[in-house]
Amino acid sequence: MQTLTNIGDNLVKGISARYGLSYEAVVHMLVAVNNGGGSMAQFNCPELGGSGQWMRGGMTMVGDMFNNGLKNTVDNLCNELATILANNHVFPVIPAGTLGSNQWWPINLGNPSSTGSQNNTRYAVFPNRLAVEKNGQITVYDTLDHQISGVSQQQGNNESLTFNSQWGNISVNSLPIVTENNYSHTESNQTTNFAQSDDLAKQPTTEVIAPDIMTNNTSTAINASQYSVNETLDIIEKLAQLRDLGALTDAEFNEKKSALLQRI
Repeated sequence: MQTLTNIGDNLVKGISARYGLSYEAVVHMLVAVNNGGGSMAQFNCPELGGSGQWMRGGMTMVGDMFNNGLKNTVDNLCNELATILANNHVFPVIPAGTLGSNQWWPINLGNPSSTGSQNNTRYAVFPNRLAVEKNGQITVYDTLDHQISGVSQQQGNNESLTFNSQWGNISVNSLPIVTENNYSHTESNQTTNFAQSDDLAKQPTTEVIAPDIMTNNTSTAINASQYSVNETLDIIEKLAQLRDLGALTDAEFNEKKSALLQRI
């Protein structure tokens, strides 16, 4: 379950008591509203009729589509949660550029002109770039000469993210990919953005060694004479920290660890 600050925890408990909902249900809705930037939410909460959508000042849809009382409850709840999010620190601070952050996109892209989410997909629009996060994977696209004015997700068996530009509706899949997965896998100067502990951030070897290890370019393979056994173990430990922070997958970590151990 999503971790909350003490303030957030107390606010959720109060709302849970007033609305007659479980603590978990309120947290689920809080996260949904937060993911929608405080203006919309897509949720799947059994206590609130299952799947539904909410838009601030707009239409509220719930699983029991003719239950106006439930719609009013969801609308009031989401409006209250949006106000809480705007005026309180309810989630622990997560470094920008990581998936758990509201600023989940690569930080070198700057500030987006617009952001949003649809189901399990989030997007952020930048000059000449579109960042998309789906199921924990971030992909950055080159928007070429398109001037994006809106993004929508087509529902159906083959969901695809599309956007509106001066040239009409364009599928995101038609755009060139700049980077995939996590930006630190391909942009070495972003690697240390995932360091959340002081010990890791203070180690200069993280900035120099980790990018070389994570690259797929065989020309940058580690030279066995460069590192002692202790240095190699330190590198593996730092890779493990990057894996725990979400910068590496388990498969990538195991691959790099095996390559390092073979060089001892």
